[in-house]
Amino acid sequence: MDVTEAVASRRSIRAFKDQPVDRAVLTRVLEKAQNAPSGGNTQPWNAVMLGGDELAKLLAKVAEVIPQGLAAYSPEYNIYPPELEGAYATRRFGVGEAMYAALGIPREDKASRLKWFGRNFQAFGAPVLMLIHTPRYMGPPQWSDMGMWLQTVMLLLREEGLDSCAQEAWAVYTKQIRECVDIPEDHIFFCGLAIGHGDRDQPINQFPVPRAPLDEVVRWQGF
Repeated sequence: MDVTEAVASRRSIRAFKDQPVDRAVLTRVLEKAQNAPSGGNTQPWNAVMLGGDELAKLLAKVAEVIPQGLAAYSPEYNIYPPELEGAYATRRFGVGEAMYAALGIPREDKASRLKWFGRNFQAFGAPVLMLIHTPRYMGPPQWSDMGMWLQTVMLLLREEGLDSCAQEAWAVYTKQIRECVDIPEDHIFFCGLAIGHGDRDQPINQFPVPRAPLDEVVRWQGF
């Protein structure tokens, strides 16, 4: 698989097969991903790989508090800026509606939508969940470095025939994550990455996710 194919075939997978992932494969991916760029070679990413009983423990812990709704949330940063508007808000809303349309869940069926949202916190059935964190003093440039590293990991997973789903949604349950996973107090939790063999026959993994046309996001000068 070349880079173009990996980029084209990578998507956020929300239904995984009940199939284990070899630790040796994950190690190979993560070792290669260490070549990802970072400003000043700071390499600000830190991660915990969860699987087996340890993953089940976290999923159970979060399942206990989901019925509490917003009262159980403990994010350490805004997943989306409160002032999100215009094309950015439209894109966010659009992908959500496309996802629920693929599931056949209309907007008025709030209960079914909420139930499906809860699948986030089962890692969509993935056998591996990577939890990413970084020192609290790191700034926007280092967060962008983490993003470049994550993209590198996700593309290398595709090369191995694996799929993933980057899940910032996990940030709302940082308290529960800290109860199950040893993340230093002077680090901020960023996101989860569900990893496994995607069930690409499922409608939830097939709906189109349109991208903005190039002339909407890129300007050319001097060409």
